[in-house]
Amino acid sequence: MDAYTLSPSDPIIVARAVFDAYVQKDRAAIGRLIAEDFHFTSPLDNRLDRAAYLEICWPNSETVKGFEFIHLVPEGDRVFVTYEGESTDGRKNRNTEILTVRDGKLVEVEVYFGWSIPHEAKPGTHLDEPSD
Repeated sequence: MDAYTLSPSDPIIVARAVFDAYVQKDRAAIGRLIAEDFHFTSPLDNRLDRAAYLEICWPNSETVKGFEFIHLVPEGDRVFVTYEGESTDGRKNRNTEILTVRDGKLVEVEVYFGWSIPHEAKPGTHLDEPSD
């Protein structure tokens, strides 16, 4: 394998496939990509297991239009991903996630919420509380 050929178990390939499953609303694909011992953590979720993730988070795929990757940075079995996401109603946001991949399967996700696009605060200002 040369330097330009990536293995299907390469963390970057798996990360891209996970995000693509959301865009394509492909439940079978996400089921193949996440490991049985998978866990998901975000500001709203504390180590959800695979079943809880699929029940609580997967339905959000219905509102996902697409992702533009800003950073895809591999480090061993982890990928640090910063993206701008767009929903089907045109809203945009920017988040960062840390995905851990083992043997071609996603085993852990940590999500760090970013901000809305366009940013709600004017340049050089601070919002006391975000609007809903």
